[in-house]
Amino acid sequence: MNITLRAGERFFINGAVIRIDRKASIELLNEVTFLLEAHVMQAEEATTLVRQIYFAVQIMLMDPTAAASAAPLARSLIESALVAYRAPELTAGLKSAAASLVRGRNFEALKSLRALFALEDKELQPLAKTPSAA
Repeated sequence: MNITLRAGERFFINGAVIRIDRKASIELLNEVTFLLEAHVMQAEEATTLVRQIYFAVQIMLMDPTAAASAAPLARSLIESALVAYRAPELTAGLKSAAASLVRGRNFEALKSLRALFALEDKELQPLAKTPSAA
């Protein structure tokens, strides 16, 4: 797998934080756990169920030593989200992320979850007010 990084960009690989001082392409030759800085969510951004799941999975990628405690949290949040949400695309995406986690494919799960943000936002929008009769 090839990754191209910009000068000053950071990425996380097997729990280590690496910063690139100039534009570089890196080729990963074996199976590693990594996360690009552009995909890192701050704790205060985890304001919805899907984003909280994303944050838990992100922790698993950034700090492999925390994976044992973050994995049950992610599974629990997925179960809560499956109960809370009804949109078929959203629930299918959550099930896909859960299956990726079971297979140990955390980055794949993160990618699936990121794709669900817009669907979740749509699901959470309050119903538009209907105009009252005059």
